[in-house]
Amino acid sequence: MIYLLMALHILVSLALIVIVLLQSGKGAEMGASFGSGGSQSVFGAGGSNTFMSKLTTSAAIIFMLTSLTLAYLGGKSGSSSIMPNKSPAAKPTAAAPVTPQGATPAKPVAVTPQSVPAPAAKAVQTPAVPAQQKK
Repeated sequence: MIYLLMALHILVSLALIVIVLLQSGKGAEMGASFGSGGSQSVFGAGGSNTFMSKLTTSAAIIFMLTSLTLAYLGGKSGSSSIMPNKSPAAKPTAAAPVTPQGATPAKPVAVTPQSVPAPAAKAVQTPAVPAQQKK
């Protein structure tokens, strides 16, 4: 139903654009209202409704009704997610080592202070400084 309503909305909006562009503006007779002796005035009575003005009114009413209906149907979503069919990704608990297919993963080794050897003290070598000779 929403797709049919969208298609109607698009067709009515295009028709409304064409209908408005085909009509002549009220400013076209402005010279007549300032002394040229025209029957229509710029701010006076508009006269009888023409077929184009009735068509414009009906297209505008249909456009507004479809706009309101589409807004109502679009805001009626039951979920706050933009991707309602997707489940959240599982969070990894620990980094598992990658093993080739068919191989058994290695068992983790518990590290205790006794199993770790103490680092050996390194002797720092000082650069040899040549003795200064007296002259």
